[in-house]
Amino acid sequence: MSNIRHTPQAPTRAQVLAAGERIDAHRHDDHQIVYAGSGVLAVATDAGTWFAPGTRALWVPAGTVHAHRAYGHLDLHLVGLPADDNPLGLDAPGVLAVSPLLRELILAYTRAPEDTSPERVRLLAVLRDQLRASPQAPTRLPTPADPRLAAVCALVHAAPADQRTLAALGAATGTGERTLSRLFRREFGMTFPQWRTQSRLYHALRLLADDTAVTTVAHRCGWSSASAFIDVFRKAYGYTPGRHQGRVGERPARDPAAGPPPTLQ
Repeated sequence: MSNIRHTPQAPTRAQVLAAGERIDAHRHDDHQIVYAGSGVLAVATDAGTWFAPGTRALWVPAGTVHAHRAYGHLDLHLVGLPADDNPLGLDAPGVLAVSPLLRELILAYTRAPEDTSPERVRLLAVLRDQLRASPQAPTRLPTPADPRLAAVCALVHAAPADQRTLAALGAATGTGERTLSRLFRREFGMTFPQWRTQSRLYHALRLLADDTAVTTVAHRCGWSSASAFIDVFRKAYGYTPGRHQGRVGERPARDPAAGPPPTLQ
């Protein structure tokens, strides 16, 4: 990332971003929690793109260069924490499951950032406790370093509905299936089907944020039917795609950190 802006203090505030609006690459000397109350947020770092619907929050450690992009009407909530206040103990970006209680704490704490009352201090203490108790819930599209892997990932990103196998994609880019399989595990820590499912979910979230019909999203992103898409989405995020499109203030149907989404072959 070039032209990186340095803002020493990570702000605590709520703001609205229009669909497609961006916050350019920047870094803070503080940690920051980033949460989307509506819409879908994508946070890009050198390590990859992290994305969060309403059952996820992003942890951005102090010093991490990152940029934001809004998909759909984004109700953005930011919580800054001093560099010596790390309730998660994480020194790399991460994604956290957001319970209904944690959601309400984030919304309440960012509503009046200028408030220094004892009540708000206690609110932050409870928010920290909930952060410590929140399980990590990976929703990251890692950035490939190896050009052979990058070529295959680019094909999948360009056409999420492409059903070609890894062997066929390797043939199209001049790399063997076994080599690519090793690269996916070595660089991303996941298999090709697992990575492709994450990629398709990422594209699906973007389309849903633009109010695209669920059936249309399913077919554009490579699922054989709307019901198959709904099942994968529910297991990944805790509610259906239809509820996601009108989810502001609603309670998730299940614990969103109940395990990784199933993979597509």
